[in-house]
Amino acid sequence: MNAFLALVARDLRLALRHGTDTLAAVLFFAVAAALFPFAVGPAPETLARIAPGVVWVTALLAALLPLDRIFAAEAEDGSLDLLLLSPLSPGAIATAKALAHWLTTGLPLLAAAIPAAILLRMDPAAVPALLLGLLPGTLALSLLGTAGAAIALGARRPGVLLPLLVLPLMVPVLVFGVAAAEAAGMGESPRPHLLLLCAVLALSATLAPPAAAAALRGAAG
Repeated sequence: MNAFLALVARDLRLALRHGTDTLAAVLFFAVAAALFPFAVGPAPETLARIAPGVVWVTALLAALLPLDRIFAAEAEDGSLDLLLLSPLSPGAIATAKALAHWLTTGLPLLAAAIPAAILLRMDPAAVPALLLGLLPGTLALSLLGTAGAAIALGARRPGVLLPLLVLPLMVPVLVFGVAAAEAAGMGESPRPHLLLLCAVLALSATLAPPAAAAALRGAAG
């Protein structure tokens, strides 16, 4: 556990030292969300109807931006081999990387989702359900994205391959997350959709670390 927390703390320090990845993700999210009123018009009814989908899609795309660097820096300088020789298993290394990615990218996007929802005239009653859905949704993206980054490690253009690997896996998260916010906006309970999101997160936490571990072993070998 000490080695796991040390790896997470190391990645957090590196992210704070080079904060451009987090800043780029948040700015991409804000700019992409702000473009939709220009495209579909400023009508409050139209914006409120599409707001949950806009926030979810832009948040998922923004969270993808730093994923290709999760293992790339260590692979370039040779420290990935040292990590794999550490007491941590490859699966634990991938989980620590996913947690650090969520803390430095997913958490800021959660905070940025509030002004984006206000900008898009989302029903205030739907905002808590939106945030509750984004919490497990962004965690699942970090886990699946870390596995995808491990699989794409060593590819000629990992930035192109990674979205193709990860985005199809995020379709259930997107569907349940938008449905939760829409249900809350219509006065219905978002609980079933949120529970399904938690189930997707549990499945991701079960399957993504072993997949990442196998990919890391293959890259090291």
